[in-house]
Amino acid sequence: MKRFINTLKNIWNIKDLRTRILYTLALVLIYRIGSFVVLPGINPGDLSNLQAQTKDGVLGLLNMFSGGAFSNASIFALGIMPYITASIVVQLLTMVVPYFSKMQKEGESGRNKINQLTRWLTVIVTLFQAFAYLTNLRFQLQGATIYSITGSDSLNFFNWALPMSVMLTSGTLFVMWLGERITDKGIGNGISLLIMVGIVARLPFSLFAEFASRMEEQGGGLVIFFVELVVLLIVIMLCILLVQGTRRIPVQYAKRIVGNRQYGGARQYIPIKVNAAGVMPIIFAQAIMFIPVTLFGFSDSESMQGVRAALSDFQGFWYNLIFAIVIIAFTYFYTAIAINPKQMSDDMKKNGGFIPGVKPGKRTEDFFDNVLSKITLPGSIFLAIIAILPAFIGLFGVNSQFAQFYGGTSLLILVGVVLDTLQQIESHLLMRHYDGLTKSGRIKGRSSQM
Repeated sequence: MKRFINTLKNIWNIKDLRTRILYTLALVLIYRIGSFVVLPGINPGDLSNLQAQTKDGVLGLLNMFSGGAFSNASIFALGIMPYITASIVVQLLTMVVPYFSKMQKEGESGRNKINQLTRWLTVIVTLFQAFAYLTNLRFQLQGATIYSITGSDSLNFFNWALPMSVMLTSGTLFVMWLGERITDKGIGNGISLLIMVGIVARLPFSLFAEFASRMEEQGGGLVIFFVELVVLLIVIMLCILLVQGTRRIPVQYAKRIVGNRQYGGARQYIPIKVNAAGVMPIIFAQAIMFIPVTLFGFSDSESMQGVRAALSDFQGFWYNLIFAIVIIAFTYFYTAIAINPKQMSDDMKKNGGFIPGVKPGKRTEDFFDNVLSKITLPGSIFLAIIAILPAFIGLFGVNSQFAQFYGGTSLLILVGVVLDTLQQIESHLLMRHYDGLTKSGRIKGRSSQM
């Protein structure tokens, strides 16, 4: 306890770190306040149908990511997910389109161009999703609480649908701006942090709902509730193990004498994470799962509505099967972006390093590629299992909202973002010769790579 209090004092004594934390908290507060600002013309008291629709399923996950803004018909109802979707599309283009690949290699100017394209694509995606959201909103409210508009459909479009779509798009862009400000001037990854805040905001309600259900006559009582908390703690430990697990590769550096000093000669280790992609495959896969639900929402076909229902049931077989496959695919994709075996091999060769028993150059590159393939496969499968675990937990009678915290997108994001943020705080402490958050000083977040 004394160590914890001293650490808080050290954090407060570092002016730059204190400013970053307070700045982050201020922007998070603005985000939370905005999630309760309802769209004009809608009575918050008449949103019971929309809130019932978002209690479970894919819409329930989307509501959780937005911190309840989706069910509140807020100006931040679409949250940050359109930006995530646009980022997926742009990153895929950098892998398959030579123009975008060349742009990515142009350094800072190329990254600025890619970021600008991502923002414009976010506007397009958000406008598309805004119309789908408003269509669903009118259906759920049955027009009772929306401004009474008379005349043709085109008049309704220009007087209500178009302004509201622009407002929803502006809300998403503002949330995206908040995330970028947190990344630049705050602490942690802004986009991931805002998603985590939305998830944490729903945790107390889910926990209370599960406790109330267990206190009912057929609920099982405090014993079952205690068992659920123990299982949740075990799953959290597994998630931490998945996020921090690494394989150490020995590297021998040749002796070099420059002037009167000797460099190299010692064996070092390169840590390669079992899950180098972190939590991003989960976020990307979840964004992909939202797309068919949005598309099929415009169709009146019974078959399309059946597909939409199957992909909206996060406890259903088809949803979890497709979700797991997409996660495995995105884990390989994001690992290929995060770690470049050829660059690792070239950097080792330039610095006079080599892996014992492996020739420098192409052989070393193949060795790294082989290691990545071997550790990425079990890591991606484990990641997929953790992601679909809430569906199995729900089979034991756990409340659907509380079950989402047993692994799945929610818990992995929470663990990953918390570790990543703590790692940045610890780095600030160690740079200024203060003790870290742990005795070992080995907090490893999602972004801690070689």
